[in-house]
Formats: sequence, C-alpha cells, structure tokens
Amino acid sequence: MTKAVKWLLIVNIATFIISGIANIVWRLNLNVLLGLFYVESPYFLPFQIITHMFMHGDVWHLFFNMFALWMFGRVMEQTWGWKKFLIFYFVCGLGAALLQEAGQFVGLISPHDYIIGASGAVMGVMLAFGMTYPNEKIFIIPIPIPIKAIWLIIGYAIYEVVLGLLNVDKTAHFAHLGGMLFGFLLILYWKFKAKRRTNHSYTGWRTTSTHPNMNVSYNKNERSRDYEFNAQKKEQSDEIDRILDKIRRDGYASLSEDEKRKLFDASNK
Repeated sequence: MTKAVKWLLIVNIATFIISGIANIVWRLNLNVLLGLFYVESPYFLPFQIITHMFMHGDVWHLFFNMFALWMFGRVMEQTWGWKKFLIFYFVCGLGAALLQEAGQFVGLISPHDYIIGASGAVMGVMLAFGMTYPNEKIFIIPIPIPIKAIWLIIGYAIYEVVLGLLNVDKTAHFAHLGGMLFGFLLILYWKFKAKRRTNHSYTGWRTTSTHPNMNVSYNKNERSRDYEFNAQKKEQSDEIDRILDKIRRDGYASLSEDEKRKLFDASNK
C-alpha cells in the first residue's frame, strides 16, 4: 500500500461512514450538501468542486471506486511518486467536475442533476495506467481472457462517450470522460516538459557576461563533478527504465524485492 492511495482510501471510507451516521441520526443528507450541483443552481456551493470527490451513494459505488484506486493507483504512485500522483488525481477530479458542468451548460445533462463519487479521478488514474503500461494484461470478470490495458481504456472511453450522448441513465458519464480527458492532457504536458528539459539540460559550461564580448569560462573541477553526478543519475535512470520495461513485459508481480525497493525509493524522490 502506497502513502497517497492509503490516505485517499481512508478519507473516502471515513466520509462514507460519517455520511451514513449523519443520515441516520440527524436525517442530514451530506451527499446533497457536498455533491456537485450545476453552477447556476441555488444549491451550488464552491467547495462542492472538491467535496463531491469523496462522497458515494452506496457501498458498491464506494467499493468499485476504491478497488480501482488501489489496483491502479498504487502502481502509478510507485511510478511517479506520491506528490505527482496526488496532483494528477485532483486534476482529474477537477476535470470531471468541469466537463460535467459544461455538459449541463450546453444542455446535454439536466441542470438539476448533481454528481458524487471519486469516479472521475479514478478514471484518470486508470487511463494513466493504460498509457504507461499499455501491454499489461488485466482480467475483467466475466471475460475469460486477459485484455491489454490500453484496449481496456480505449473501450471504456468509447463506452462512456456513447452512454453520455444517449443519456440513458443517471450515471455521470461526462464526469468520467472529464477525468480521463484532463488526465490525458496532463500526461502530454508532463512528457512535453520532460522532453524540453532534456533538450536544455546543463552541460557543464558556464557563461559570463562581464565584457560586451561574451566570455565563456570553464572549470575543470566543476565539469568533473558534473560528469560524475550525471553519470550516476543516468545509471539510476537506466535501472528504473529497465524495471519499468520489466513491468510492461512481465507484470508488477515479476519484480524482485530489490527491484520493488528501487522503484519505491525512486518514486519518493
């Protein structure tokens, strides 16, 4: 169990229990108070943009969201580290809220509907898993054969689009799509940022401008230290890449304890 996933599970389960107690003891429906209403509704409150992510309608709603969070979230947290994972999780949750509101604004969703649940954020995490480990095979009951993660995610996205446009049930399909969409955009942004940083990495040369004619000074000791540091970082990066390739090829369970420790240590840096 990873740190961020553990606390997300605790908070979601705790709010579900508190909500049940409040409903029984005080007849107070916290789902209505903390769920996200349309921005023009008289019941809309700004904090609902966050609080709706921690409310659930029943035990099964809570169970499936938390199971998916545990199943996919702990792997992505080990891959990214807990801080980056939490940023991603909440961006997906906010994206779910924004697309739901947009759907209500254009009339695809009733303005009287409100949403609860971590599904939008969890869908984003599932998409991240599918993009990061596309060849990882997953068993989905009752399908008798394993499905590659990337095809599962693509199929689920199509399913959400179709049901969202048909509007045949009360499920917040646009919120699910919002979590996936914003997760996809954030991953693209991170990849672009990482590529740009790599292309402009520090080479050991230092530029000074104490004279109109630009002078370039070079310190051999600094270059030696930089070379050793960069070589060590590259070695560590290559080892993590090897471990991630092994996960893609053979699954997370194939890792040795030492490899799991290295991946966990890297995720916390």
